[in-house]
Formats: sequence, C-alpha cells, structure tokens
Amino acid sequence: MSAAHLAGHRARKRFGQNFLVAPGIIARIIAAIAPQPDDTMVEIGPGLGALTEPLLGPLNHLHVIEIDRDLIARLRARFTAERLTLHAGDALTFDFATLGAGLRLVGNLPYNISTPLLFHLAAFADRVRDMHFMLQREVVERIVAPPGSSAYGRLSVALQYRFAVERLFLVPPGAFRPAPKVESAIVRLIPRPAHELTVRDAALFGRLVTAAFGQRRKMLRNTLRDWLGEEDWQVLAIAPTARAEELSVTDFVRLANHLATRPGAGGGQA
Repeated sequence: MSAAHLAGHRARKRFGQNFLVAPGIIARIIAAIAPQPDDTMVEIGPGLGALTEPLLGPLNHLHVIEIDRDLIARLRARFTAERLTLHAGDALTFDFATLGAGLRLVGNLPYNISTPLLFHLAAFADRVRDMHFMLQREVVERIVAPPGSSAYGRLSVALQYRFAVERLFLVPPGAFRPAPKVESAIVRLIPRPAHELTVRDAALFGRLVTAAFGQRRKMLRNTLRDWLGEEDWQVLAIAPTARAEELSVTDFVRLANHLATRPGAGGGQA
C-alpha cells in the first residue's frame, strides 16, 4: 500500500485497526486465495484497501464490509459501485446469508473481535466455500491446535468440527502500520461436507464444549458432573479423570450425541 493511501487516516484502537502495508505479504495472501473472476468474494474490514485492490484485479465484483465511516468514504471515492458493493456496518451482526451461497470470505480481521466473529461466521458455514483470514498468531494457533496441546480449547473444537483448518504462514509485525506488538498468521478454513457433521444437537454440543473447557485444569467428572455420571463414562469408554484438552473433536461429538439420546435432552445447565 502506498503512503498516499495511508495519509490522513489515524488508526482507531476501538476498531482494532492495523493496516497491512507490505507488498510481498499482500501478494502472498492473494496467491493463497487465488481469486477467480466469478467468485462471490466478501472482504471483511477492507480498511484502506490493501487487499481490496489486488483482489479486484481478477474479480468481476467484490463485496466488502466496513464499520469505519471515514474508511467507507475513502473506499467509495476510490472504487466504483459497478466493481465494489460496500456494506456499511458491523461484521459481527452482518447477515451473510443475504449474499447467497458459495461465499469466499477474506480479511485482515480486527484482533479485538476475532474470536466472536469466527463463531458468528461459523453459523453461515453451509453458505461458505472457504475463508482466508489474517489473525493474531495466538488465535490461529488455537484454531489449529491438536488435542493435548496447551492451545487446544473451545475455539479449536468448535471450528475443527465445522471446518478443515490450516495455518498457511506467519506475518511479522513490521508488515503493518501501526505495527502490532504480536505476530500474525494466515489461516484457511474450508467447511466440512454435510456427511461429516454428525452432531445431533448443535446447540447442545456447543454448551457441552463450553462447560468442559470452563475449568480446564479440572477433571471431566467435575466439570461435567451436572451432565454425565459414572455409568455414562463407562458406556462412552472415556476416562472421567481426563481433562477437556485430552479429548478429540470426535470424543466431544460422541459425548454430545450420547446426551442427545436422553429424554428431554439438554444436558447440564451450562
């Protein structure tokens, strides 16, 4: 991004703004996304257009979602409505279903809302083809973490159940203005096909995972005592002395489906 595009705009902390400026990193991100002319591409938080402009190179049209009124004015002055549809508002409350199906979502996501935004986007997974995001490295490590690792948690289980996830590459702080205090990383999420989504009650699954990781250092017999008794652990062949981070995504699916078979299913009061 040129200095001219940065001039006159002060990054706003309340929006978590750190603008990508490194041409080599930008080119690498675009290559990973590989936009095609007829893609229904949606950029979240285009900011000053560092990704917007190179995305529009091969694309016939691009949707962007931006909350900052000053940046919205800049984008409208820079790009034509024929090429760019600008949705002014908060991505956390945006109804992505209004944009159709086969969506390709991209963006340098604000670090201060990244986790709730990922949960919001997961609700539209059946309309998504893929997602490529720049996030704080720590968040990406949590997304891709395997069972048994310190980073493995609620976010790991929730997203790995719904998506195939992959960390692509790291991005140093110097690639941004202003430079953040942490490293960033690019993550790819591809929705899993319907036949792999075997949870019977998605809401119950979510509550169960939240409860299990609510007190990570405690054994499951304690964190899930309102949900499961000794006989349940025996039937499931899962040790009640295990901790949440020791269970795989498949184990959590088994737990949730076991609970869903009970009359008046709902489990504990998570």
